[in-house]
Amino acid sequence: MGENNSFNYEEELSKLHTHLVHLQEWIKKQGLKVVIVFEGRDASGKGGTIKRFTEPLNPRVCKVVALGVPTEKEKTQWYFQRYIKYLPAAGEIILFDRSWYNRAGVEKVMGFCTDKEYKEFLRSCPEFERMLVRSGIILLKYWFSVSDEEQEKRFKNRIKNPVKRWKFSPMDLESRARWMEYSKAKDDMFAFTDTKQVPWYVVNSDDKKRARLNCISHVLSQIPHEKMDLKPIELPELPHDKDYIRPPMDYQTFVPEKY
Repeated sequence: MGENNSFNYEEELSKLHTHLVHLQEWIKKQGLKVVIVFEGRDASGKGGTIKRFTEPLNPRVCKVVALGVPTEKEKTQWYFQRYIKYLPAAGEIILFDRSWYNRAGVEKVMGFCTDKEYKEFLRSCPEFERMLVRSGIILLKYWFSVSDEEQEKRFKNRIKNPVKRWKFSPMDLESRARWMEYSKAKDDMFAFTDTKQVPWYVVNSDDKKRARLNCISHVLSQIPHEKMDLKPIELPELPHDKDYIRPPMDYQTFVPEKY
């Protein structure tokens, strides 16, 4: 896409979807283990990108993990423990819609963790991620960067639109009120965790459609793979059993055809 200011979004997305299918088949064949972390401010476009990423893929191969608030039991565990159980087996892709980086963002800013817990996270996170890489996991991290003006525009749209209102939470209001605190937390997070082995990749997401295409394209470029020869599928003929008699239609309850 480069610097082209005029492009057909659906056409480009279709090309990337086809490429993603080949990547999926390559990952299955080679037994690769892939983890992709999506982080960023609220309304930065993470969810939309994840949705477009997964659209053409097999949900048994490509799985999305979006964890809620930790339980009382999980709060007593080693911090990374609740995430480890979602790591991929061979031939799987795991997308984290927010991840262990909650501790460096919302937990830090909102005071949901102690200062000691926060500092320990910054110290141990790079080691944790290096362990994942040494174990054979391909780990990619994306930060979706949205301007305050664009975020405000998206928030207002969510408030007005009943279909999108579920995306808006009281925590979003707090994030707006603490914009600078989140900015500083993100800068500190990058200072400790943007490592040579597992770098952060920043996605400019003020234009959601470009962000989606750019992120998917970048993922494809980061995992060496080959185009797969998809085996032709031959549809068998429908068998006809003379002994089978279909029950009368009025024996079944059909959904009313309102459309």
